Amino acid sequence: ISVAAFVLLAWPGSAAELVMFESPACEWCELWDEEIAPIYAKTSEAQVAPLRRVDIHDQLPADLRGLEAVVYTPTFVLLQDGHELGRILGYGGEDHFWGLLGFLLERLRTTAPKQACRGTGGERTADSNDGGVRRC
Repeated sequence: ISVAAFVLLAWPGSAAELVMFESPACEWCELWDEEIAPIYAKTSEAQVAPLRRVDIHDQLPADLRGLEAVVYTPTFVLLQDGHELGRILGYGGEDHFWGLLGFLLERLRTTAPKQACRGTGGERTADSNDGGVRRC
């Protein structure tokens, strides 16, 4: 059973989403679009955290204004009930993305909604092997 499927079973009522902050000039966003975008909606991960895309040059939607500012694209922010659980900074290829997303989805499974980030900015881990994931 995949991590995403396990999370789906563990949190059937959770309102989670993966927000991708992107820019039209972002080459890494284009690579993500080529490698991941065509299949993401068909995955168990998308069932747990549907993708929502936001252009960083557009006005930030009202429901995302409490998030810490996004500087780099792409940045993927996992939200649960509107609160940030963590983010992936950048895109380092398919294996990198799926591995980090699995890590965040596991966090979704193990984090109660009241423990989700609430616009606090989270904490950076000292582990250099976390691959750009910021935990809350």
